[in-house]
Amino acid sequence: YKTSKSMRILQIIDSLEIGGAEKMAVNYANTLCDKIEFSGLVATRKEGNLKRYVNKKVNYLFLNRKKTIDIKALLILRTYCKQHKIQYLHAHSSSFFLSFLIKISLPSIQIIWHDHNGLSDFVSRRETFALKTASYFFKGIIVVNHQLKDWAVKELHCKNVISLANFTTLDLNEIKETTLLGTEGKRILCLANLRFQKNHFLLLEVAKKLKMSHPDWSFHLVGKDFKDDYAAKLNSEIISNDLQNNVFLYGLKNDSNNILNQSDIAILTSQSEGLPVALIEYGLSKKAVVSTNVGEIPLIITNGENGFLISKFDSEAFYQSLVTLIENPALRIQFGDELCKIVSKNNAEIEVIQLYLNWLKVI
Repeated sequence: YKTSKSMRILQIIDSLEIGGAEKMAVNYANTLCDKIEFSGLVATRKEGNLKRYVNKKVNYLFLNRKKTIDIKALLILRTYCKQHKIQYLHAHSSSFFLSFLIKISLPSIQIIWHDHNGLSDFVSRRETFALKTASYFFKGIIVVNHQLKDWAVKELHCKNVISLANFTTLDLNEIKETTLLGTEGKRILCLANLRFQKNHFLLLEVAKKLKMSHPDWSFHLVGKDFKDDYAAKLNSEIISNDLQNNVFLYGLKNDSNNILNQSDIAILTSQSEGLPVALIEYGLSKKAVVSTNVGEIPLIITNGENGFLISKFDSEAFYQSLVTLIENPALRIQFGDELCKIVSKNNAEIEVIQLYLNWLKVI
């Protein structure tokens, strides 16, 4: 086997805007830079707020790709791969297509595709023709949950499939930029981009109930606003239900550790998930969590032991669980401590990266 130290791996991602797949691309590049010979990161279409978190030791390239088949970007990336003797292209999410084009012109490069699909409950709906075709050229596939693993083995033409947990670290040196509104000690945080699978409308149903019983408690929604129909509907529901003093939207923020420190309970209302990076951040920050029972979340949260798990559209049960935590500060501390233990054990970067490197050697 090659030793890990001699490996030359390039992470490839569409953008560096804040999101789960994007964070994982940066996490892999950063963690690998001290463990292998060459760790690189390519953002193909857009830079973004995560660029500031890229370790100085990571070899970084921005392609500024303008269209699906952008010859100029392709040639730049091909030259870069040759120059740096790249062995593995670790393609995150939709970046598999550009990696596939590189593989055709540089056959010695191996493609590892990392499927972060948060729509794991809807995998059968995916546009699969391009992915199925490209999968003939994949050396291995990484998935974030067992449902995606089953789907990949059944639907794609690459049998080296491994399920690896997401991992993250809290940036303790971040610049504090955000001050949360509402009453101190009575804030409920939801870290999730405004996408339909995150189902913020369940959050609004719960907010209406909580406004009646605990009006001094407030919800804080931090995540990218795509300025689309989903966001517009969310804003109009907040206004029509007179929740402007109970539900606050902040958009994309860079200082998640600072935001977590200002929050008292953390929630996820998703109707579909892989393994949300936000949940790992909640755990590392020792937050008491109420979450829907989707994706791999039940592998981390055991209902009643280190958080509450709720059926995905059950606003009444979600509300009751929140009230239990609001009225039991000691239970909040207990849940937070227990969640931190399990996240530190199962989602520690050192363990995940060792599994990853050992798998690469074997395949």
